[in-house]
Amino acid sequence: MPNTEVTIGSLKLKNPVLTASGTFGYGDEVKELVDVSKLGGIITKSLSLKPRDGNAPNRIVETSAGMLNSIGLANIGVHAFIEQKLPYLCDLNTTIIANIAASTLDEYCEVLSLLENEEGIDGYEINVSCPNVKEGGLNFGTNCDMIAEITRRLRPLTTKALIIKLTPNITHITDFARSAELAGADAISCVNTFVGMAIDIRTKRPKLSTVTGGLSGPAIKPLALAKVYEASQAVNIPVIGIGGIMTWEDAIEFLLAGASAIQVGTANFIDPTASVKIADGIKSYCEQSNISNITELIGALDAKRDNSILSSWL
Repeated sequence: MPNTEVTIGSLKLKNPVLTASGTFGYGDEVKELVDVSKLGGIITKSLSLKPRDGNAPNRIVETSAGMLNSIGLANIGVHAFIEQKLPYLCDLNTTIIANIAASTLDEYCEVLSLLENEEGIDGYEINVSCPNVKEGGLNFGTNCDMIAEITRRLRPLTTKALIIKLTPNITHITDFARSAELAGADAISCVNTFVGMAIDIRTKRPKLSTVTGGLSGPAIKPLALAKVYEASQAVNIPVIGIGGIMTWEDAIEFLLAGASAIQVGTANFIDPTASVKIADGIKSYCEQSNISNITELIGALDAKRDNSILSSWL
């Protein structure tokens, strides 16, 4: 039997498959559909200090090979999460990672500190694709200094895994990955959704109430794969790959590109058991390929250019 365990900071995941934040709720919504013990872990829906209603509808739109969303980080707030959701999560036989969203540096710190006082959370993923209200709405994730400052502020508050979730809506993701690493992050998640939009040609109005939203699904997979490859070449900490992973074959591509683990997102809306199927597929691939340890796949991409083939095309 192949060893599918991977290490992310202090986390020991039984396999490299995680559910992406916002696509699996708080875990209890799918308890009758999915055996989460077969997953490497669950990443919760984003948690803010106070409850958030999110954006007005329409806030989800299906697109060609993907989905646009503008949920607006709607969530029950960290206090309700601790009271209503965490007791159930504590009993699950899988890793639990809390995703944290905030509008100020102090809010990030307060939410993490509240969770740190509770049992059942194994690590934190920090959503930096949030507007910093004290900086005129500039997203934390589009400024390297802000990425570093968030990480530096949070690092002393926990010894658990600290994962920074990077946005792809920047020029050089390597700069942001390095900023997170140098400030003390244990890993980075790469990537969040790409900015996109859709228009109703009959009404001549945007299909989302916020005009633009986050594009996910198969359409972004080649873009996300490239970002993972670039980031993994730039840092020594683990990279968690996200973006259009619908099958185990997609997951293997991300591992080969340098991801130590992957997250399944949009696929969960189509099939809630997609993550389990992907985990099973990865295991079968390793068995059939005589791979004894999944770490043999991580970063194993042969990216050398074959000049003889290239010249034959010219």
